[in-house]
Amino acid sequence: MGYGDSCSEGYSFVGGFALLVVLFILLIIIRCSYF
Repeated sequence: MGYGDSCSEGYSFVGGFALLVVLFILLIIIRCSYF
């Protein structure tokens, strides 16, 4: 598991950040559609 650990950590960080952005956008869309 030692090979490419830094790459996987960086990918998980970017993926987590992108996931937060997507969830935030979905929240805005849902709020706009309901209100």
